[in-house]
Amino acid sequence: MENLTPNTKDAECALRTLIRFIGEDPDREGLQGTPDRIIRMWQEIFRGYDPKQKPKITTFANEDGMTDIVFDSGDYYSMCEHHILPFFGKYYFAYIPAPDGRILGISKVARVVTYCAARLQLQERLAADIVEMLTQALDGKVLGMALVMKGKHLCKTMRGVRNDGNMTVAHLEGLFKTDKECRDEFYKLIDMQQ
Repeated sequence: MENLTPNTKDAECALRTLIRFIGEDPDREGLQGTPDRIIRMWQEIFRGYDPKQKPKITTFANEDGMTDIVFDSGDYYSMCEHHILPFFGKYYFAYIPAPDGRILGISKVARVVTYCAARLQLQERLAADIVEMLTQALDGKVLGMALVMKGKHLCKTMRGVRNDGNMTVAHLEGLFKTDKECRDEFYKLIDMQQ
């Protein structure tokens, strides 16, 4: 099997070749440090491949047996695996803790979203990856999870059809999938955020 261990020198050579491919001179003053800058940027925006940077998901005992809907929202940024162009937008997450289960630490959803998004991704897989990681953190003891991700894809907006690149993915599990009242409440919480 091919050695996939990163080699900075090889990466710099490849980037210089790609700069030449688009018709530029990698030795031009403004581009001389570009391969190194790209490598350092990739180490940051693709940190989702580094298991050492996987977030520790703190959970707490659900001492009161709470079964209310817990809702969180925020921004995300990722890179399309088909064209290596950005897609980004808002996420809306909710879960219903099991009365005998655990609850998530307040910042953990955002940490999981940013970690899973820091890979070459599809928006559909990204939503499933996030829900799976959070479900595992709760040892599978959760009554329902829901995640809506709204994104703008530059691979559609700035190339190809050059049209509005908006896309929405909804990933529903447990009560959010089977109970219309829970699902409606989740969508109402999203509407309140907009």
